[in-house]
Order: sequence, then C-alpha cells, then structure tokens
Amino acid sequence: MKFRAALAGLALAFSAVTCAFAAPEPVTRDYLIKDFRFRTGESLPELRLRYHTLGQPHRDAKGEIDNAVLILHGTGGSGRQFLSPQFADVLFRPGGLLDPAKYFIILPDNIGHGGSSKPSDGLRAKFPKYDYADMVEAQHRLVTQRLGVKQLRLIMGTSMGCMHGFMWAEQWPAGARALMPMACQPVEIAGRNRVWRQMAMSAITSDPAYRGGDYQAQPAQGLTSAAMLLVLAGSSPIPWQQQMPTGAAADAWIAQELPRRVAAMDANDFVWQVASSRTYDPSKDLEKITAPMTWINFGDDFINPPELGIAEAAAKRLKTTRFILMPASEKTRGHGSHTWAVLWQDELADLLKRSE
Repeated sequence: MKFRAALAGLALAFSAVTCAFAAPEPVTRDYLIKDFRFRTGESLPELRLRYHTLGQPHRDAKGEIDNAVLILHGTGGSGRQFLSPQFADVLFRPGGLLDPAKYFIILPDNIGHGGSSKPSDGLRAKFPKYDYADMVEAQHRLVTQRLGVKQLRLIMGTSMGCMHGFMWAEQWPAGARALMPMACQPVEIAGRNRVWRQMAMSAITSDPAYRGGDYQAQPAQGLTSAAMLLVLAGSSPIPWQQQMPTGAAADAWIAQELPRRVAAMDANDFVWQVASSRTYDPSKDLEKITAPMTWINFGDDFINPPELGIAEAAAKRLKTTRFILMPASEKTRGHGSHTWAVLWQDELADLLKRSE
C-alpha cells in the first residue's frame, strides 16, 4: 500500500512537470566506421551509426570529459525513444537528474535500428548477421573514438540496452563510473524468452510473401503474427485490465493498435533485430563488474518473469550492485516500465550519489 501511495504521489508530480516542460531537441549526427568487421566474418565497407546528443561535454582538470551519460535502447527502438514524455520530462527537465545543462547525454541508434545501418537500407537479407557483441563494439567506438570519452559518468540501458550494459561492464570494467541496467537478465536467452522470439521470427520467415528476405511487399501475414507476439510480450496485466475492463474495449484497442505497429515494421529489420540476441550470455564473467550498479526488474515483466529467481541468484555475485524487483501495480507498465522514469527516479538519484 505504501508503494502504491508513493507512486500515486509521483504520478501527480510527473503530471505537473509535463504541463510546463517540453523535451529539448537533440543534435543528431552520423558516425561512419570504415571496414567494420562483424563476428560472423562478414563486413561492411562503411557502417553508419546514428546518434543523438543533449548537452555539452565538460572537461575536468586533466582535460577529460567527465559528464557523459550513455543511454541504450531496446530491440526495435532508437535513441530518440528516450525523448518520450514519460522519460525525458522527468529526467531531462531543468533540475532533473539528467539535466542536459549538467550532463552530456548520448543516445545512439544501435546497428539495425533507427537511422543506423540496417537491412532495409538496401542489402536486405544480404546484410551482415550482427549480434550484441557487434552492437556493443560499435557503441564503444562511438564513445571513445568519435566522442573522445574515456570514462562514462553513467551507462543506462533498457531491455536489449540493459543486456548491452552488462556486456559493457564486463568488457570494460572502468568504462563507466555507474551502471543502471533495467528489464533484463544476465544469462543466455532461453526458455519462454527464447521461444517467443523464435516464434516471432518464424512467423515472418515462413510467410510465402517473405521470399527468403527478397520480398516485393512486406509479408503482412507474418508481420501481423509477429506484432501480436510483441503485444503480449510487452503487456502489463493490471493497467490493461483497468484500461480495457470489457471485451469490447479490448477488441477496440487491438483493432487500432495492431495495424499501427505492423505499419512501422520492416520484415528483415525485425528478424535481424530479434536474432541479434542469439549469442548473448554474460553469466560467466559477472565478477568482472566493479562499478556501482543499480539493476531494476519489474514484477509484471512477461519477458523477464521474476518467479524464475535468475536475478536474485546473479545478484549474489555482483558485489557492487543493488538489485531491485519493483512489484506489479496499476502504475507499472510490464516490460516497458523501464521507460517510465517516475517509477525509479529515486533509485537513479541514489546511484548517482553513491558513485560520486
């Protein structure tokens, strides 16, 4: 009850903020990496990584940038998703925890997403079969080589970005002063999580209109089935029941929502995005993580169900980590709770303080 009352108070405060604040427009640029070689052995003569920034870099007495914050998006998203009101209007507002007047915020579009190189640019099914390691390598080059940041003030990641955060922390333990992964597990993707992903990809690739990735028009049947699975994976039972308390309301919602989602999808881009998780497994090297971390999962997350106990077991090996499982409520949003900053901004404030 106390948790719900606190969320209600935060929601009122959030409403007051959104009435008076509009998220700033970021500076958008492209970083072109020549002769990028993927782990499969494939390569591109030029890999484009689009990124968006807010604020300006600050340099310490040694001339090093000390205020850079890297925020990593999830599967199918882009860096611009963090300009949504539920995130930006809480964190990026004047005086907010990640106020661009204080921090240099970096929002990349990962390989295969947004404005970065992806199959739908023209290569289609001939596009290299990238994985998370390729994506993290490109992020690291952007941060260190293009932007000249030796150590990030914070890495924050949601869903796929959460998993990328674990990979960053193991590969470059001194790469960030603080870590905040949200909505993921630091183990191989298996069980139901693997199965629904395979089902979504198969729905597309088994559609005769897919034609091995050389389709003339989007394979609508396959995309519709994949979008249905995505809707379920991102569902949150308590608010959905409140918002759609009758069968008619639920039918009306899905009739409107499904076409909107399908219209925004490209078949090859989606298959490559989902398949990129196939090699992820940071479980062997968790002890390499030494930076202060706050890791948050959510009680109503279909993709990362808390009843498996995976997070609690992993957290015992993370000596600098505060693991939090937020209980499901009418304010949480299932897997998507990671983008509703009103839910967890106090934990971010605590992390920034203890990593000063």
